[in-house]
Amino acid sequence: MNIEEFRAYCLSFKGAHDKMPFNKATSDYDKNILTFSVVDKWFCFVNIEEFDFCDLKCDPMESKRLQYEYEGITPGYHMNKDHWISVHFKKDVPKSKIESLVQDSYDLIVAGLTKKQQKSLIKVQNNMIK
Repeated sequence: MNIEEFRAYCLSFKGAHDKMPFNKATSDYDKNILTFSVVDKWFCFVNIEEFDFCDLKCDPMESKRLQYEYEGITPGYHMNKDHWISVHFKKDVPKSKIESLVQDSYDLIVAGLTKKQQKSLIKVQNNMIK
């Protein structure tokens, strides 16, 4: 998987969009962070130059199990360690598992949206189908 494939996958979800919000950061690493959001709530972020890992929202119990199962899954970098994980691309986490975890992260964020926000996502999808 490379950054282009990963970006396309993240943007395939209803209402997903990306942004590089840290252009004023002091470190080059942070300036190159690309975030993926739905209704302006992050579900993933990744460094587009290094493409070394992504951070994903994760259920706390699932997070602990995943960290035990995979060397390439660690507590979330710069995020709440209970609710976010870092998934390292060049370790033992298969592409299919990474994609599944991105989907789970998106789903967690959508589940936390208000009913009104969730309905707006349905409208976005219906307009795209027409």
